[in-house]
Amino acid sequence: MAIEVRFYVNLADRLGYACRLLRKAQGMGTPVVVTGEPQDLGALDQALWTFAPQDFVPHAVLGVAPPSVVAHSSIVLAAQPLAASPRALLVNLGGGVPEGFDQFARLFELVSADATDLDAARERWKRYKAQGHGVEKHDVLAG
Repeated sequence: MAIEVRFYVNLADRLGYACRLLRKAQGMGTPVVVTGEPQDLGALDQALWTFAPQDFVPHAVLGVAPPSVVAHSSIVLAAQPLAASPRALLVNLGGGVPEGFDQFARLFELVSADATDLDAARERWKRYKAQGHGVEKHDVLAG
């Protein structure tokens, strides 16, 4: 089954963008799993607590929060996305294709302006296209 894949590229502040995206998803009631390297997920966990003084984006970190909290959280941070219950949206902060990405309805790839990050994103783009998924690019610097 083909899924919708969106690349958000040239992000000057990938974590800030992720925080705003997750705040919007939470407001819309969209359940999300965020995946990436453990250090990126740790930084995102901290950012979600501090990015705006008037906002808090409720979330749970898989493997840290109790299972009952994870089960009731609309936003779950998970190094292994399949370990979290399937959600409507998977957000990838990592450099590789997330395992089990095709178990989600949509996948958002958040890509910085760094050349290495962009090169890795191009490889993921090719893989998604080759598998028949609908892929879109949103260049954040271009507006």
